[in-house]
Amino acid sequence: MPITFNIRHLEEKSLSLEGELSCAELDLANVDELIHLSQPLSYELNVEKFERGILVQGKLRLPLECECARCLKPFPHLLTFDPWACHLALEGEEKIAIINDFVDLTPSIREDILLGFPNSRCVGPNARD
Repeated sequence: MPITFNIRHLEEKSLSLEGELSCAELDLANVDELIHLSQPLSYELNVEKFERGILVQGKLRLPLECECARCLKPFPHLLTFDPWACHLALEGEEKIAIINDFVDLTPSIREDILLGFPNSRCVGPNARD
């Protein structure tokens, strides 16, 4: 199930969202042949509405199983965004899609995860550049 919230609930107070999002919902299965997702994304988010936008802040954690591009040895990598923040515009060219009063945060989270992927080279004390 994607990470969504009802925008009408923000009129009274901010929202807290917490849970996990499966690898399938992230739609990142074949983006990089050296990075594999086997565990869900965990998230803790706070959502607030402002006059012309929505501010989402919190933490994202995603364990990755990677393969080194040089030696093909597997290595774990914990992708962590702490803090993570996202501004969603309610007006203008960049405005977020609202479908039946619901906003889906999944595309914004997916984009930041893609940008945060490691460069697929071994990391750690025994790794060589």
